[in-house]
Amino acid sequence: MARTILAVSLGATTLLTAHGRAQEAFIEGFADPPREFSVMPFWFWNDRLTEEEILRQIGDFEEHGVFGFVIHPRIGLPEDMGWLSPPMIDMMRVAIEEAQRRGMYVILYDEGMYPSGSSAGQVVERNPRHAARGLFKVDLEPGETPAVPEGWELIVVLDRPGGERLAVFERPSGGVIRGVHYIGEGTDEVREFSPPAGDILSPAAVDSFIELVYDRFHEEFGEHFGETILGIFTDEPSMLGRGPAGGTVPGNAEALEQVSDILGYDFTPHLADLWYEDNPDSRARRADYHRAIGECLEENYYRRLSEWCEAHDIALTGHPAGSMDLGAERYFHMPGQDLVWRYVTPGEKALSGGHSTMAKCASSAMIHLQRRRNSNELYGAYGHELTYDEMVWLAHWCLVRGQNLLYPHAFYYSVRGPRRDERPPDVGPNAEWWKEYRPYADAMRRLCWLNTDSEHVCSIAILGRSNYLPDGAARVCLENQRDFNYLELRHLWEDARVDGEGVHLAGMVYQAVILDSLGRVPQAALPALRALAEAGRLIVRGMESPVGGGRVVDDGSLVEAIDALVPRDVTLDPPAAGVRYRHVVRDGRHVYLLFNEVQEPVTVSIEVAVEGAWEWLDPATGEATPADAERPVAFDGWEMKVLSVGP
Repeated sequence: MARTILAVSLGATTLLTAHGRAQEAFIEGFADPPREFSVMPFWFWNDRLTEEEILRQIGDFEEHGVFGFVIHPRIGLPEDMGWLSPPMIDMMRVAIEEAQRRGMYVILYDEGMYPSGSSAGQVVERNPRHAARGLFKVDLEPGETPAVPEGWELIVVLDRPGGERLAVFERPSGGVIRGVHYIGEGTDEVREFSPPAGDILSPAAVDSFIELVYDRFHEEFGEHFGETILGIFTDEPSMLGRGPAGGTVPGNAEALEQVSDILGYDFTPHLADLWYEDNPDSRARRADYHRAIGECLEENYYRRLSEWCEAHDIALTGHPAGSMDLGAERYFHMPGQDLVWRYVTPGEKALSGGHSTMAKCASSAMIHLQRRRNSNELYGAYGHELTYDEMVWLAHWCLVRGQNLLYPHAFYYSVRGPRRDERPPDVGPNAEWWKEYRPYADAMRRLCWLNTDSEHVCSIAILGRSNYLPDGAARVCLENQRDFNYLELRHLWEDARVDGEGVHLAGMVYQAVILDSLGRVPQAALPALRALAEAGRLIVRGMESPVGGGRVVDDGSLVEAIDALVPRDVTLDPPAAGVRYRHVVRDGRHVYLLFNEVQEPVTVSIEVAVEGAWEWLDPATGEATPADAERPVAFDGWEMKVLSVGP
């Protein structure tokens, strides 16, 4: 109220001047955003390191518009440079101090090499009982008493239908991580050093991991925390490690008690459902367990790392193991995801399957948790056949879904010998496009800036579980330019407000809430769902309504149901199913990221719900040019356009 009164008293001339200054600040900010919005590639330290070469490569990064990097000790380091050994710490210090001198940024990586939680096997070396463990079943003959092998613990013996029985044990999983050294390099039988994975469900093992890695980072580099060093990256933690014994399920006896507390019933009598479908609700029980054990991991691992980082004035960044792991994102100060192994490519995989949800997973978490950034580690293991155009397409796929920090995977310190083919490609200095990299780097910096410190204009939420996000309703929304965020069910009873207008959370108001294919819904969510149904705000697809209300739809009627609740923000004429959009407000400007996600060109008339002067913003050059709102817009295949609408 005070701001409004002050503005009126100052008069129209002052208001116009304020608008002009805001416009000038916006254009200047877009033309040359701060360096913190740069792409921050994984920098594979994968060969013998020298100070001279580290300094040279950092200078090369800067010349090409890359103003930050993730120091990633990688397979290929010599055996005399062990994980966090004094020589490695010395080289890290060289890179950090050079970044500080140049006004660049660094992310530290918490493992040697991945998945995180082992400190390159040092956790298990300290205490063999801290090796990753899991649940394992042994089928029993009638009357057989189960033997308990050394290192195993018997949890329960259960009867099954037809007189069959099984014993459930806790046992070492046998899982490992990828290490930082080749064994036998230069021979025909080169292989990887594979240290044992740590038990990240064990609070004591996680304490050891934090002491070995996080405390060490603070001891060595704490003076740079929150300034040159923006965060610590934890990478796809795995409860079992890589290559566990067949049939092993994540969990242990201690975590089983947590699972029962989370579910509200003793899961022990239902353990057989983890391997068999003896009962009509076996699949539902199994889904219950995996959701709950994921929440155990949140408490025992992610929360502890998050609290440590917060106490030391640094961000926890990285990503969980699963593309749909929305629940774990709440512990990241920069929620993140991982776009690898051609999980997403132009076409069907961009819209369907669990991996198609990952970008919205991280960006939605950023909004609802009131974080500033969210990230994606992208391009890993896309293969040497990855093209420049595909590289740009993948970045735009993330950005139009709200991501604003890109970790290209990877820039290789060395491509000598087997290094060139280790999770390729090099998308930086050893790529054929490196000489022309600057426009790409500048464009990504500008687009990340637009997606940061801005208000997302969105009134549609699709509900999800902590470890599952539906893609069916999401696809319909994307193909019909109805933008949405994923909303984890837990928010409905933890921190959201539900009333006749919809769901209020973190400044967002979701007037249309979609319940899509979630199966069993927790009891705690039912009061909020019932209130939404009574207000006419609940849309149900792919399942029965758990509250006996809400508008039940199929794909053909979903858009109609949304439009009855939410005014259209963007309208294309003729309809174009391949065009995605994101609407944000920054510095008083309404900005629309418009991405033709398909390869076929399209020409459309665009109508937006806000009034004002149109300008096209060029991410590659930073230039703004006036646009005619009445003129049809032609998109080339895979083209991103940025529309600004202002006073």
